[in-house]
Amino acid sequence: MTTTYLAQYLFAGLLPLALFGYFLGRRKIRAQQDPNARYKASENLFGWYAVSKMLMPAVLISVIGSILDLFDLVEVPWTMLAAAILILGAGSIWLALKAIRPSLRVRTALEKTITSILLVASLISILTTIGIVMSIIFEAVHFFRIVNFWDFLTGTTWNPDAATIDDDGNIQPLFGSVPLFAGTFMITAIAMCVAIPVGLMSAICMSEYASLAVRRVAKPALEILAGIPTVVYGFFAAITVSPLIVNLADKVGISADYTNALSPGLVMGIMIIPLVSSLSDDVISSVPQSLREGSLALGAYPSETIKRVVLPAALPGIVSACLLAVSRAVGETMIVVMAAGLQPNLTWNPLEGMTTVNVRIVDALTGDQSFDSPETLAAFGLGLVLLVLTLCLNIVSLTVIRKFRQRYE
Repeated sequence: MTTTYLAQYLFAGLLPLALFGYFLGRRKIRAQQDPNARYKASENLFGWYAVSKMLMPAVLISVIGSILDLFDLVEVPWTMLAAAILILGAGSIWLALKAIRPSLRVRTALEKTITSILLVASLISILTTIGIVMSIIFEAVHFFRIVNFWDFLTGTTWNPDAATIDDDGNIQPLFGSVPLFAGTFMITAIAMCVAIPVGLMSAICMSEYASLAVRRVAKPALEILAGIPTVVYGFFAAITVSPLIVNLADKVGISADYTNALSPGLVMGIMIIPLVSSLSDDVISSVPQSLREGSLALGAYPSETIKRVVLPAALPGIVSACLLAVSRAVGETMIVVMAAGLQPNLTWNPLEGMTTVNVRIVDALTGDQSFDSPETLAAFGLGLVLLVLTLCLNIVSLTVIRKFRQRYE
């Protein structure tokens, strides 16, 4: 089945059928309703009722057919499927027209249809998340059947190309993920040291101190940083920041690599500043003005009001903004590739080159190895561990938010 042909055929067939059903629904209720009746439903509602009854089963069948074809479960000719969908749509219109009468509670029927659509949309997002997690788990289990899980978590050497097989058929532990996660945490920590203080202070300035004229100019100018592509940040880190760090290190007698962790960390922090600033600004601005006025009436200075009243009230939202920034930093790849390098390196020195989990995942999935090789499957093992760590981070954040949440009237 060719999905493109099916989509074109359905668009060309279902659209006229939907218009036909819409006008037939209006026409039928116009003929049955008493024109002198005091209360009567709009004719448009009955037209949309006929369209909804026609589209829902047709779309459902098309989605099922596409899923069957996508996973190669059943080979269904697209012409046969399109014809079945159109026939089903025509039959649904006929049933809908039979149900149309003045006593039909068309508003209630349409509300149920809208509720069903929203429920399906919610289920799609949930099922997509479950599908992503299960796809990672299945491939990761295959990888951990080849490589020992404990050696993967605690190993300090990542060199898949040099992995060897012993006499028992087990792969020697050269898939140690510690250098990768250490590099990820190092670069993320550097980025957060830049993004969180600067972003939070700029949010406080914008919401509490800046005038309306300054805010109108400064906030859009700050948010321009969020629209710059990450590859541009990568060029900036590799061409400008890294040589600057090397020159400064040479002047103080310290050795620094051109591919170091400090450069992408600093640039990534600059990139994330608008995210922290914008979210924190919205949260701080939503704190009730009565709290500020009460604090100032008791003799507190504006800085004391911000420190002891505004920030505690906005803490749950600020924590959420910071954790979202952490997730953004953990998921960044391009800046790290261009400025930090590809070499796994277990070190505490941010002036040395290192890499992150995401970079190695991309490198594993874009290589020339077969898909079932340990080198490629290692990407799913890394993804599973990163998924678990992110889940733990979200649990901690929810606990913190629940602990410090305060409700204000």
